Amino acid sequence: MSGPARQLTLDWPHDPSYAREDFLEAPGNAEALRAILSWPNWAGRMLMLVGPSGSGKSHLGAIWARGSAARVVSAETLPRAPLIEIAAAEALLIEDADRIGAHEASLFHLLNLTRENGAYLLLTARRQPDRWGLKTADLVSRLRLAPTVALGAPDLELTRAVLFKLFSDRQLAVDPSVVSYIALRIERSLDAARAIVAALDREALARGKRVTRAMAAEFLRDEPPAD
Repeated sequence: MSGPARQLTLDWPHDPSYAREDFLEAPGNAEALRAILSWPNWAGRMLMLVGPSGSGKSHLGAIWARGSAARVVSAETLPRAPLIEIAAAEALLIEDADRIGAHEASLFHLLNLTRENGAYLLLTARRQPDRWGLKTADLVSRLRLAPTVALGAPDLELTRAVLFKLFSDRQLAVDPSVVSYIALRIERSLDAARAIVAALDREALARGKRVTRAMAAEFLRDEPPAD
């Protein structure tokens, strides 16, 4: 028996927007947003954002980098990066600093260079520095001095708002009851929201139908409801 007709779909990229107006403020991220917007009035010209994956660190980092004209690097690239050249920037964003791994000497050297040059420095990480597994005591001490703001995972209200925005970005009109159904069942993270919206967008295009609760249930049947 043949199934329902499916249309050929093209998987066009949908890069998330990191514009300031697209950042959805909520209790779990409001303090971090205020800290970012308080630049350049940072104590010691340094700030660290700590939170789980999908909590909005990259979005806040992008907002700051755009406003400060910061150079952006990933910690994982530092062992191969021209550190002296990078540290010459007036502002620097180091993303995923907790993923420096065995190359912590590169991070320590870069922190020293930026301090010597008087640069502004923003770091993002999933965990506090004490939990990075660092062996260089001076590096740990330096990171502890950075004012730190923690971001929480999105709550249910923010998850709904994010889903509405992601569907809207893809020009998909989805009933609020369907959005609520999805929000209750996915992991509370922006990454999970993006993934389910992308999957449902592809499925809706393939079927030539709108996103429905039944369609969402097919993707979420193995996912337990979120707490």
